[in-house]
Amino acid sequence: MKKCGSRTVILYVAVLVLFFVSQIKFSSITELFAVISTRMRDQGTTSLVLSDRYSRENPAPALASPIICNRSHLNYDICSINSPTVLDPKASTFYVTGHTISKPQVEKIQPYPRKWDKFRMNRIKEFNLTSGPPSPPCMVQHNATALVFSVGGYDGDFFSDFYDEFIPLFITINSLFYGKDFVLVISNVRGWWIWRYADLLQSFNKHPIINLDNDTTTHCFPSATIGLMSLDLKSKNPKPTTNSKIILQFHQLLEKTYGHNHSSNSPSLKTQPRLVLAGRRGAIGRLFMHRAEVKKVAEDEGFEVVEFDPKYAIPMHEVYALLSSSHVLMGVHGAALTHLLFLRPGSVLLQVVPLATEWLAERCFGILAREMDLDYMDYKIGVGESSLVDKYGKDHMALKDPEGFLEKNRGWTSMTVETYLKKQNVRLDLDRFRGYLKKAFVKAKAFMDREG
Repeated sequence: MKKCGSRTVILYVAVLVLFFVSQIKFSSITELFAVISTRMRDQGTTSLVLSDRYSRENPAPALASPIICNRSHLNYDICSINSPTVLDPKASTFYVTGHTISKPQVEKIQPYPRKWDKFRMNRIKEFNLTSGPPSPPCMVQHNATALVFSVGGYDGDFFSDFYDEFIPLFITINSLFYGKDFVLVISNVRGWWIWRYADLLQSFNKHPIINLDNDTTTHCFPSATIGLMSLDLKSKNPKPTTNSKIILQFHQLLEKTYGHNHSSNSPSLKTQPRLVLAGRRGAIGRLFMHRAEVKKVAEDEGFEVVEFDPKYAIPMHEVYALLSSSHVLMGVHGAALTHLLFLRPGSVLLQVVPLATEWLAERCFGILAREMDLDYMDYKIGVGESSLVDKYGKDHMALKDPEGFLEKNRGWTSMTVETYLKKQNVRLDLDRFRGYLKKAFVKAKAFMDREG
């Protein structure tokens, strides 16, 4: 991110973001990204980079105390206890043992990488880290360090599951725990989440997970890290970084976890490129108003089309088998496109972009797709392809000048979120869209001929 000249200005921007976010409640991660886009776009922030730069730009203090916290990042805090410690789940407290200082040290942290999101952070359990008073007796001794985080942010949002939880977990482990042993300690976690992602969690670590929501036993660790490092935004023209392949490396972990049994979905059996048409059934807004017709046009262009409506009840290995044996993923901007992480590098992502969501579409999936080495295409709908024309008329400012409409209404507010993200559906100009499908078919066919 470009430097703004002084620490005061940086803090001022952070306070503004926190203030504006705190005024609105959101039902999905996309709606929240819409709000922060108004503030962050002006800072020239559109490219994914790793935020572990904090350790170089804001070095931690000297190891004079057993508890060290770095709070310099806008997205997350991260603390470490460099001494034996006892965790009391009932008090949500880590007690430092075997280290004596004249004045007890106390820190507090919510281990979720979205600290500027006041509404969601209210749901995240806070942990106390203290070098006094004396700890309760230890009941379970661990020989590995604790890695502590929460998954209680956007409950049930597939994009958030990966962007705010699994990718940050992957970054943190590879940055701080490479070649080291650790135990995952998780708070604000629901049973269905552990069930759905059990295989992936086992790929990170073989130790049993400590679920703090149903554990009253004290645990002892030789040390602990509380919090996760997350992805971040950078300038519009980023220079290559040593971490530029992090998404590809994460995809390799997904392949190792879920890619061992593709069964009948094996790409070698295909004679046509397969296009997965991602739906949003059950979601509010950004639906295809004529999905059957869209499917027919894609089939006319030579694709085998599979309709896919994500559901948490579908086992992850089945979802991965479908996507990893396909050649194109297509859908309207929304969390379902997070499944691009399951595609093979070289596949095609075709994102349909509703009015006013261009920056969000790029921010959430365009950059991620390029990091994955996908062939990224976006179809930006016209005024006549938005359902908003029925409500406002084609000459209304909300359709003719979405950016102006957003500016007039103070950016992404509850009203503009309702307008563009909840009440807007799409009816594609199929003649125009057919041209995009033709290009996607050429790309997909070439990929299929190379890779199967």
